[in-house]
Amino acid sequence: MPSSLPQDSAEPRPVRGRWYRRSVVERDPAVVAKDRRRRLAMRVTSCVLVLALVVAGGFVAKLRGNVQTAPLTLGAGGTLDDGPLDILLLGTDTRSAENAKYGGSEFTTGEGHSDVMMLMHMSADRKRVTVVSFPRDTLVPLPACTDPHTGKTYPAQDLAMLNYALSYGGPGCTVAAINKLTGLNIDHFMMADFTAVKEISNVVGGVDVCLNSAVTDPMSGLKLPAGVSSVKGDSALAYLRTRHGFSDGGDIGRIRAQQAFMASLTRKIKSENTLTNLPRLYRIADAMTQNLTVDEGLSNIPTLIAVAKNMNDADLGDIAFVTLPTITYEPDPNRLAVDESKASRLFDVLRRDGDVTERPAAPAPSSPAPSPSATDTQKPSASRTPTPSPTATEPALQRAGIPVYVINALGDTGRPAEVVRILKKAGYTSAEDGGKGDTTVPATQILYTDGYEEVAKDLAAKLKVNNAQLVKTASVVSVQVLVGEDFAQGTTVSSAKDTVGGGLSGQTANQVTCQQGNPSE
Repeated sequence: MPSSLPQDSAEPRPVRGRWYRRSVVERDPAVVAKDRRRRLAMRVTSCVLVLALVVAGGFVAKLRGNVQTAPLTLGAGGTLDDGPLDILLLGTDTRSAENAKYGGSEFTTGEGHSDVMMLMHMSADRKRVTVVSFPRDTLVPLPACTDPHTGKTYPAQDLAMLNYALSYGGPGCTVAAINKLTGLNIDHFMMADFTAVKEISNVVGGVDVCLNSAVTDPMSGLKLPAGVSSVKGDSALAYLRTRHGFSDGGDIGRIRAQQAFMASLTRKIKSENTLTNLPRLYRIADAMTQNLTVDEGLSNIPTLIAVAKNMNDADLGDIAFVTLPTITYEPDPNRLAVDESKASRLFDVLRRDGDVTERPAAPAPSSPAPSPSATDTQKPSASRTPTPSPTATEPALQRAGIPVYVINALGDTGRPAEVVRILKKAGYTSAEDGGKGDTTVPATQILYTDGYEEVAKDLAAKLKVNNAQLVKTASVVSVQVLVGEDFAQGTTVSSAKDTVGGGLSGQTANQVTCQQGNPSE
């Protein structure tokens, strides 16, 4: 029966479950259509949310089933909101299961040795991340460890290779050794194998790496041309594993390449908003957890995701990769010893939750200021507490007569001659044009051989080259200035960014570094 109420009546009436006041405006076709679209959108959104909850439940359950655990052994398990957080990242060289194809029957049983040892320190405010790489050949005291699987106890050793700790008691023994070495109390650990690296690099679509010269290393399978290449799968693994392909064929060159890879991976993940891309985040998490062993305290999936979020929230210039300071172990030149003075300063910074990075000096008033990067505009320099540099007075460097070769790595044939003039004006009277490099590179580097470290540091100070771009290699005679695309004009390079300070070796995540091939390969 039609209603007897007049059309302009104020009497409310139910329509599709809600009350509203009839009016001429509400009967407008455009308004009615808009209202229908809104209700449809609400229903679709509700369905998506329900589906997301269902998928998330299965997602977390599957990931939880992927994760393997092992005892932390020493150190109290910290929480993500309880002060600084220290997590030991381990890469095992075991060749069991899917990793057996990488050879070495002696590695097919047990935990293996730790090819990669990185201590990730997250500051209490979660604004800074410092990742310290420990060379595998470093000799340190090892504590007594009991293997949780076999019950066998390994006695303490006054001096042994750090990477052997993994085979003496699993990840917990390495945690104990680094606690003893640093004076820290590591909260958690993560251990991954070869497969994890391959899968993650595949999921992100490859990681860009830069080489000054072509590299071929039959032992790792690495074969890359000069310049920038995107590596994934077996190529990524070969890049990270090779210790013969870079610099002088030692572990320090490999660590530098690993730090460059991780910095590039960090830039890619942050630039593509990976942590907000649920399908990609799931694929990364699935690939990682299938090949990951953690301590019990870190086996909670939301905790793992929170760690990733903390890493993602830090600015690129506040994510630093540094190498444990070492010196050659005199009785055996194939081994390294801890550089006690430099290492103690680094450990002190970590224990007091300090900052290992420093900002480039502000340009002189007469010079045009460079355009600020996103990182520069987000964090004031006043917040920095850089590691103090050594105060020892060095004798004045006699620059005249030192052979310095300027290499063209930017494609501008006239620029090397200009740089030679800049160096001669600075006192390097024997500087000369060294010809064209194998490729163009984004960042200017200073390559030096034994006996020329102080010269390289002096040149870096004169040209404003970050210490991340200083590379020791046997492939050069004396010193080379590899002029990159950031030195196309002016008297100093234009790409100075936040970098590590205090005489430490390493880089920040916003720096692009290129690897120098080993001349013996």
